[in-house]
Amino acid sequence: MIISIGNDHAGPNYKNAIVTFLKEKGYTIINHGTDTFDSVDYPDFGHAVANDVESKKANFGIVICGSGNGIAMTVNKHQDIRAALCWTKEIAELARLHNNANILSIPARFTSIEQAVQMVDVFLSTAFEGGRHANRVNKIACK
Repeated sequence: MIISIGNDHAGPNYKNAIVTFLKEKGYTIINHGTDTFDSVDYPDFGHAVANDVESKKANFGIVICGSGNGIAMTVNKHQDIRAALCWTKEIAELARLHNNANILSIPARFTSIEQAVQMVDVFLSTAFEGGRHANRVNKIACK
């Protein structure tokens, strides 16, 4: 499985921990994130991840910024993206089960690195439930 990841200056440590975890699990990583704490613009990294997921270059995406909101707003501008801002593993699980989210947005300033890795693990190991949720998910895009 291929995972595209992008982060701004709030997330290098989070990204590094997540990438290490994913590589240990055998995932292939496309890294669009910054590796420094110098101020950067999160949309530059978010759009790159969304493009990878939309084009099927990656199976899923992970985006990280301070609040998780700005980068989630950015990727959700793409029609085929359903990004979920999560701060617990339970929310990450429901984002996959009920919303078929394909990008996980992590708020670095409001979660620990350990929580972030747990959310990634749950997000990537949870399948979409379908059923009654499929009709709702099909109504999300503005096509």
